[in-house]
Amino acid sequence: MSSYNVRSPRADEFINHEEIFDTLAYAEAHKNDAALARSILEKARANLTPAHDHGTTLTHREASVLLACEDPEVNAEIRQLARDIKQAYYGNRIVLFAPLYLSNYCVNGCLYCPYHAKNRDIPRRKLTQEEIRAEVVALQDMGHKRLAIEAGEDPIHNPLDYILESLETIYGTKHKNGAIRRVNVNIAATTEDAYRQLKAAEIGTYILFQETYHRARYEELHPSGPKADYAWHTEAHDRAMAAGIDDVGLGVLFGLEGYAYEFAGLLMHAEHLEAVFGVGPHTISVPRVKPASDIDPDAFDNGIPDEMFEKIIALIRIAVPYTGMIISTRESQAVRAAALQLGVSQISGGSRTSVGGYGEETRPHDTEQFDVSDTRTLDEVIGWLMDEGHLPSFCTACYRAGRTGDRFMEFCKSGQIQDFCQPNALLTLGEYLCDYASPAVAEKGWKMIDTELARVPDDRRRTLAADYLARVRTSERDFRF
Repeated sequence: MSSYNVRSPRADEFINHEEIFDTLAYAEAHKNDAALARSILEKARANLTPAHDHGTTLTHREASVLLACEDPEVNAEIRQLARDIKQAYYGNRIVLFAPLYLSNYCVNGCLYCPYHAKNRDIPRRKLTQEEIRAEVVALQDMGHKRLAIEAGEDPIHNPLDYILESLETIYGTKHKNGAIRRVNVNIAATTEDAYRQLKAAEIGTYILFQETYHRARYEELHPSGPKADYAWHTEAHDRAMAAGIDDVGLGVLFGLEGYAYEFAGLLMHAEHLEAVFGVGPHTISVPRVKPASDIDPDAFDNGIPDEMFEKIIALIRIAVPYTGMIISTRESQAVRAAALQLGVSQISGGSRTSVGGYGEETRPHDTEQFDVSDTRTLDEVIGWLMDEGHLPSFCTACYRAGRTGDRFMEFCKSGQIQDFCQPNALLTLGEYLCDYASPAVAEKGWKMIDTELARVPDDRRRTLAADYLARVRTSERDFRF
């Protein structure tokens, strides 16, 4: 039997089944110990001043105690601390992106995904490079600067060369003032050599969801295809980072297995990356199972009520304060509003989860990977964010300035990242307002920029940002700190 070892390269040792069960038993035994819960929260409060503490993180066991806690007063303190820590690290900025589905051909048999190989109801489609250009132009005309590309695993239809060519097409497509400045990649686990090629293609973050950390459940849900190999999939982030990809993103698909098990496994994975590479996950995503072609979420009996889902988000923010947290249009406007307050720092907007969906006037549903709950346009999402007190950002400056991996974490954990992110958010919002916003959103946005600019603490950066913004209004683009 494998034993727990946070530094081990083996999946069964850094995500150890017995350690998770021991953790859950400990959390259950102490769920009514308010004094212990408050002592754990006190430890986490060091992150309210990250510049002085350099990022204290809770262990998976400590965070699991808080997850199990049923004391209403302690749970209220958890929510408040999550809000405060999010403000300390990320302020009121929310980064926007869109997914771009390249192909839904897939050889895997994943039981929760409509792209599974046995689904005969979904039309299969793969975008040509010319179709990708058209999709990118449509996304640029919305105002997007950051994409996450998605493709099923199929060595014939979606080989690595196709992904690399698509990245070149996306980065090379310019339309009016539009440009995609960062492309994150969410494709199947692959080899270290392939990750080196993705790094050379200048990807942003490599994102791979675990789906479930419970090995027996994982193998049940993946009866066929390359993804059926639990260890190969779970160890993929290690290969990516060994190949030089600085930023990786984690995520589980909540609803496939018990949420407490997944929560502990997710934090153990973050601890493993931090221990081995000195860099934890750049992002953590929190999707839930949703309806799709040939997929009924009621077939999975581990659904999470909204209140517990929000608590999980709050505790990820507390336990991994430096990570960017992502929530997609799988969730409704109401759920996303709560998540933004509790820790989420990145959201998709105006998303279509079908292959070739952005080029269609009417949202197509036949090739969607999942039902979209928040169907508002990007402009509507931008206006809503500002109404909620959030500062919309299309910033990609850190990636292009080399502030990635351990360099990004050094700035983030010390609190210095806000010196860059705040003015960069203002500059990219100004570009959006000039080029894409509706008149009402533009009026609202410039008022917000004036207010937020006055809050930039450094006199030199504030003066320079004001100058850059004036030049943005005269059609100059792509200033950054």
